[in-house]
Amino acid sequence: RVSLEEVLQWSQSFEKLVTSKYGPVVYKTYLKTEHSDENIEFWLACEAYKKITSQRKRISMARKLFTSYIQPQAPKEINIDNPARKAIIRNIQEPTQSCFDEAQRIIYMHMERDSYPRFLESKFYQNLKHSLQNNGSDSMVN
Repeated sequence: RVSLEEVLQWSQSFEKLVTSKYGPVVYKTYLKTEHSDENIEFWLACEAYKKITSQRKRISMARKLFTSYIQPQAPKEINIDNPARKAIIRNIQEPTQSCFDEAQRIIYMHMERDSYPRFLESKFYQNLKHSLQNNGSDSMVN
């Protein structure tokens, strides 16, 4: 279970939120209410993509990322600029470990500047924080 300490750390920086144990899951749940959960999904998928060592698996995952998030009219199309999109289209045949880095950086910035501040102000986050503060020590047992 998520601890009050972890939840409080999320307000210190966006990085603390997305790199914590439960932060990405909670943030994604919040983003669903804004209809922008594709952003965190894409960011997390890129984190997993960078760890792929097999070229065959990398090509397969790169194509999945492209068809799900990058290509125009993709089911979960992310908001990136044209140069970033074109660079991915150029690199998709021979995808490198870093071919999604620029798109991932753009999406990270969108989330950090846009939805993250709203998340911290949201009833969703405030209620989570208050419920953990009110439960006190018994919620820390798990």
